[in-house]
Formats: sequence, C-alpha cells, structure tokens
Amino acid sequence: MTLMTQRIGAAIVVAMAGFAVAGCAAPASGSSGSNEPRAVDTRFGDAVRQARAQQTLNPDARSTDPVADIDGVAAQNAILLYQQGFKEPQRTFNVLGIGGSSSVAP
Repeated sequence: MTLMTQRIGAAIVVAMAGFAVAGCAAPASGSSGSNEPRAVDTRFGDAVRQARAQQTLNPDARSTDPVADIDGVAAQNAILLYQQGFKEPQRTFNVLGIGGSSSVAP
C-alpha cells in the first residue's frame, strides 16, 4: 500500500466514526438546549386535525341511519357500477414516449 492509500483509508475511517458518534447524539430540544419542546413539536399534527374537522359534516351526529338523502334506485345503480368495476380489467393506454406509439391497448 502506498502512503496516499493509507491516508485516504484513515480519513474514511475517521469520517465513519464521526458519523456514528453524531448518529448517537440526542437531538437538540430547544434553541437554548433546554428540555422544552420546540414549536414544531408542540404543533405536530395540527394541520391534519384541522382538515379532518373541516371535512366533518356534523361532529356531534349520533344517527343510526347509515345512508341519508339517496333513493333506492340510485343506491342500487351505484352498487352495481362499483361491483362491475372489478369484473372487467381497466383499459390501459400507452404513453407516447420516444420511439413509442400512440395506440390504445385493448
């Protein structure tokens, strides 16, 4: 081995040791290094909770009727269309790319 190869190998070993030690270090909690949670940690998940609340029609609903405002014919047609979607494979389309064709696969 040459001296240059040994130095490169030593540098790699030192760098790997540094990464291993840094990976074991505890993350900084606050900007001052205290154990107080950061603003990001205290608000984690707020956006999801807000979106769920905005999409809930009636959060206090206790109805036992699973379906409201739909007639029997429309419901039956929706069920049939849903079930037929699994019987027939969906049609696939070839994407026009370099050297590709624009034909539709059956």
